[in-house]
Amino acid sequence: MSHNTNKRIAQNTLFLYFRTLVILLVSLYTSRVVLNVLGIDDYGIYNVVGGIVLMFQFLNVGMIDVSQRFLTYELGKNDGQQLQKVFSTSLIIHLIIIFFLLILAETVGLWFLNHKMNIPTSRIIAANWVFQFSILTFIIKIFSVPYNASIVAHEHMKVYAYVSILEVILQLAIVFLLKGSASDKLILYAILMSFVTLLVSIMYTLYCKKYFKECKFRNDIDKQLLHKMLSFAGWSFLGNIGYSLKMQGINILINLFFGPAVNAARGVAYQVNAGIYNFVSNFQIAMKPQITKRYAMGDTNSMMVLVHNSSRYSFFLLLYLTLPVLIKTPYILHLWLGIVPEYTVMFLRLVLIVTLINSITGPVATAIQAKGKIKLFQTIILVITLLDIPISYIVLKSGYPPYTVMYISILTELIALIARIWILNALIPMHISNFIIEVIGRSLLVFILAAIIPTGLSQYIPDTFTGFILICIITVSSTTIVLLTVGLKTAERSLIYKKVIRTIQTTKS
Repeated sequence: MSHNTNKRIAQNTLFLYFRTLVILLVSLYTSRVVLNVLGIDDYGIYNVVGGIVLMFQFLNVGMIDVSQRFLTYELGKNDGQQLQKVFSTSLIIHLIIIFFLLILAETVGLWFLNHKMNIPTSRIIAANWVFQFSILTFIIKIFSVPYNASIVAHEHMKVYAYVSILEVILQLAIVFLLKGSASDKLILYAILMSFVTLLVSIMYTLYCKKYFKECKFRNDIDKQLLHKMLSFAGWSFLGNIGYSLKMQGINILINLFFGPAVNAARGVAYQVNAGIYNFVSNFQIAMKPQITKRYAMGDTNSMMVLVHNSSRYSFFLLLYLTLPVLIKTPYILHLWLGIVPEYTVMFLRLVLIVTLINSITGPVATAIQAKGKIKLFQTIILVITLLDIPISYIVLKSGYPPYTVMYISILTELIALIARIWILNALIPMHISNFIIEVIGRSLLVFILAAIIPTGLSQYIPDTFTGFILICIITVSSTTIVLLTVGLKTAERSLIYKKVIRTIQTTKS
């Protein structure tokens, strides 16, 4: 990779990290204040009614990846005319999705809300208002997808980060407006949330129209391109729905065998995991456009270097965050929850292992998507993913504890990793042995070596906040030392040393 490419990826990653951190902190505070202002019942109504609209999200599943992939690919080929066609076609597809969403939401959704949902009679009118504005909010978000995809494809992560931060700040401002309002707070909250979504959508649209030439709609439908994008979306949908079926299927099995308390334990584990993984997904978002563009330019060698490096770096970044949590899981959960549901500790530790494995596969999947031939890929991954359900049923039926399902997930995730590497090699010839040694081998070795000292010392460090901070310092130090000696290649270490020396010299002068 060139110096400019490295710099751009690093800057974009930092912007996205900053975005995630601010959104996380503001959202945590906002959700607590919203609960206090609306009250438990109205807060529950807002979430459950909004959830009905989200049920129809399957119509748009996959289109975000499709829009980003095709726009990024044409940017890499530097074909302005085709790029404009991709944008217009993407916009048409999303308008079609909006049409079908409206039909389903205003028929099936409305019937379900008024005849099946358990909502107090006194709040049914307010719930219908919330439903209509939730539909409006969702429609605006769907319409914005091609514009958001353009920003990511052009790697303008700075504006993406700033607008996202502005959005959560406006959402926080809404809460304080509600406090002084004499109107129905639930209805007003739904209206103002729609207004914020509309404002953000307008900002993205105006930015794209100003800076990206292709972001101007032309009613010039390329039927071949339309078919190609819909096919890609269909196969992407298959992969996404497979993951959703697995997650819900395992949830149902746990509920049948152990009851809702264990569902809560698994839910808490995945909630913590999602917060941690967001930081790594930001890095992969920054890498995605470069992988696709390099394939479009025909530079597969450079693309494979990016895949190798981003797979390793994703694992290393995630390791910094997960290692302290893996070592001090009971204390962290107790600090956060107070009363920790049974099995939560094991669920969290095992789901973090699954996520560490999954962090390696993201860039590999991006390279496969860059090729555009995802039928075989999605079919094989779907089968492997759904294997979790019957195997988990057999294991739980045999009397094993609930967290055993996570061991099965680790196994299927490893099989899926091997399958992805095999498929990528079939599409774009690569040195599989090199990937296994340099990426998987190095990552595993770093994990084992980095964990030895912190795990040993943790036995002598008390379960206090100071003790946890000390463990964090030890794990970061241990991981950094192991990375510099084992995880990074000679050229990478040399580059880091040079940057450190240059920084020290600049500081002294």
